[in-house]
Amino acid sequence: MTGIIPDGRLADLTREELVRYSRHLLLPEVGVEGQKRLKASRVLIVGTGGLGAPLALYLAAAGVGTLGLVDCDLVEASNLQRQVIFGTRDLDRPKTAAAADRLKALNPGITVNTYNMRLTSRNALAVIGDYDVVADGTDNYPSRYLVGDACVFLKKPDVYASIFQFEGQATVFDAERGPCYRCLYPSPPPPGLVPSCGEGGVMGVLPGILGTIQAAEVIKLIVGGGRPLIGRLHIVDAWLMRTVDVKLDKNPDCPVCGKSPTITELVDYEQFCGLGDDRGEEVPSVTAGELKSRLDAGDRVQVIDIREPHERSLFRFGGAVPVPFGQLVRRMDEFDPSADLVFICKIGQRSLYAIRALREAGYGGPMFNLKDGVNAWAREVDPDLDAY
Repeated sequence: MTGIIPDGRLADLTREELVRYSRHLLLPEVGVEGQKRLKASRVLIVGTGGLGAPLALYLAAAGVGTLGLVDCDLVEASNLQRQVIFGTRDLDRPKTAAAADRLKALNPGITVNTYNMRLTSRNALAVIGDYDVVADGTDNYPSRYLVGDACVFLKKPDVYASIFQFEGQATVFDAERGPCYRCLYPSPPPPGLVPSCGEGGVMGVLPGILGTIQAAEVIKLIVGGGRPLIGRLHIVDAWLMRTVDVKLDKNPDCPVCGKSPTITELVDYEQFCGLGDDRGEEVPSVTAGELKSRLDAGDRVQVIDIREPHERSLFRFGGAVPVPFGQLVRRMDEFDPSADLVFICKIGQRSLYAIRALREAGYGGPMFNLKDGVNAWAREVDPDLDAY
């Protein structure tokens, strides 16, 4: 396999670069030629969180000439357990700005472009088109489908990883030589079925493991040689410390990269993943303050806590009826149809899906979503409780 950087873009290494990258130069598989390709390369990292943090650090250290960082979030305290590119002093700063400062401090010889925004169907092709490789460090299905489709249309490799709790997976989607993201995941799971890391948790070192695997795959694609993870899904279980590779086949009927594609442009990925706004009647919500007032007034309200048992042990909501998300539909006969049901979870997202699932199952009683979940209750009603 040859590298993806054309010879016409290569430039000589400076004396300082020969010293900085000397350990690369000693490797016959990299050498001066490979390091020149790294210097000439442009890599876009979508998401500078758990995966993007180690990925960006190692690519900067390796001498990738231009790094693009896409993220619209601010640094939060809960990020610091795993997003090692940030420090405590970066709290409340835009992630892209804080990451760029750290990368430039690590390697002043590289260029860092920041995009403090969400990647969307309107801007993805323009942003991705300027880069040689895309590394997907996102944590949600709409973004993954967006990145995957855009990379197929632009003929760019998509170096992918995802993590949850103790397990992660990584691969390289390259529709020119193997499967794309939709070959592996033709359709997203139902909304609310798979909780995010913010709801389900993640072992702090796991994104470090998967992010560095992504960095290794990016380097191999740029330099050429080795055996990239094209057509293989590499699965890591950090709790049991075992790995396995699963063969991935290109789907000839894939709607994006198959023989007769039916999707030829970017779509509305929020709608595709069932997260859009056109799902019929809106779900009514109550704020933490409004719920507190209704409970204090003795209104006929039944609070349903759909969190998992280990979550409830972190933050107990007094008087709530515990019914985990996966049991809601089969246990809906237990609910009082004459009461206003208020569904609660950590941040108010799973409870939104819970109400929609119960509506589809035929439950007709009044239902409300606690806006921003129990974390809002901790912030606004009972500061003695700790948001998590």
